Amino acid sequence: MRNRRWGIALLIGIGVVINYFDRTNISVATKPLMSDFHLTDGQMGILLSSFGWSYALLQIPIGTLLDKVGVKWLMRIGTLLWSAATLLTAVVSGMGFIIVARVLLGAAEAPAFPGASKATGYWFPRQERGLATSAFDAAAKLSNVIGVPLVAWSVMEWGWRGGFVVTGILSFLFAIAYWIWYRDPKEDRKLTKAEYDFIVEGGAQETGEAPGGVMRNLGYVLKQRKVWGLTIGFAAYGYSFYLFLSWLPGYLENQMHMSVLKSGWYTVVPWIIATLTDIIIGGWLVDYLIKRGFNPTRVRKTLLVIGMVLGLSVAGAAFTNNPNVAIIFISIALGGLAFSAPIGWSIPALIAPKGTVGTVGSIMNFVNNVMGIAAPIVTGFIAGGTGSFGLGFLVAAVVLVIGILSYLFLLPDMEQIKSPSFH
Repeated sequence: MRNRRWGIALLIGIGVVINYFDRTNISVATKPLMSDFHLTDGQMGILLSSFGWSYALLQIPIGTLLDKVGVKWLMRIGTLLWSAATLLTAVVSGMGFIIVARVLLGAAEAPAFPGASKATGYWFPRQERGLATSAFDAAAKLSNVIGVPLVAWSVMEWGWRGGFVVTGILSFLFAIAYWIWYRDPKEDRKLTKAEYDFIVEGGAQETGEAPGGVMRNLGYVLKQRKVWGLTIGFAAYGYSFYLFLSWLPGYLENQMHMSVLKSGWYTVVPWIIATLTDIIIGGWLVDYLIKRGFNPTRVRKTLLVIGMVLGLSVAGAAFTNNPNVAIIFISIALGGLAFSAPIGWSIPALIAPKGTVGTVGSIMNFVNNVMGIAAPIVTGFIAGGTGSFGLGFLVAAVVLVIGILSYLFLLPDMEQIKSPSFH
């Protein structure tokens, strides 16, 4: 049996790496942008969050569209549009126009993660879902390992606009690759019958729209306790994740007084750890324990909660002015959050009723990205008002506690929700 499915996982993972280049380039350029446009910390927080406005707003419409239209065409169009939006950021002038470009980028990238989750549900049996999901989720962390130094170097060489040009070109190259290579399993000519049967018999989600129509299915899944347990828990993860994604370089530059290039290299450390824990614990270990016969719900839920508890280490960074100590606390927090994330992303394909993986994933990601909007704004105004990021880190810890409680008490199991009977 060939491993065509792992080639698709690699393609999706590369896409997420490049996708996150376009999200984080503005974080690396925080200091020169603030200097160029005379921005306060609060204004920069608004600018950092602007990507999330359209990205979050479109999650549920995009999720239902994914269930109706499918992954292939929505992702093809999205990759072309996000490439154009990134290059647009490099040529506009003024804070207002940059916000417009970031809002366009958020709209174009809206299908990325729900689409990756849905494609993984198509292409992988349940017993391989952990590692397959971590292949694209870890890519978001790996992107910071590669992208932060790359963009930092580009900014040093060609100014902050150069960072957007470099990442925009890479995005166009990926758009071409995705157009050529991605197909759903039923239409992929390189997929052997043996591998196709292995995928289907292992419990992969079927392609096609759920009966009853988009809106009725949306209403049905919104009433499910498990969907809300997943959504609230994952949103709590998202608050801390977006805080680090948006403000970690700025925190090191402004509070720890580092140069752009030095902060870029410091930022790499926690993201390397996050990438490794994502793949090894959130991916390989989950699948290994389940294959050894341990209860799948218990395995996923235990590791999910442990990862969130480790995320509480973010509070430790609130009480130090030593950059090395701060990075240790942040690395522990991000490492834990990182391996909880692919488990969270694998759950929509496990619990969603037939034909609604995109919808469930988009509900989860909508609330997650509402927190992604809030985190940089709240943290920016706290930093501007207090002169320190400490209180901002403590707020993130409180949000994580709420998420832990949601996973524990609102997500009793991870079995597929029974499909509704519409008359």
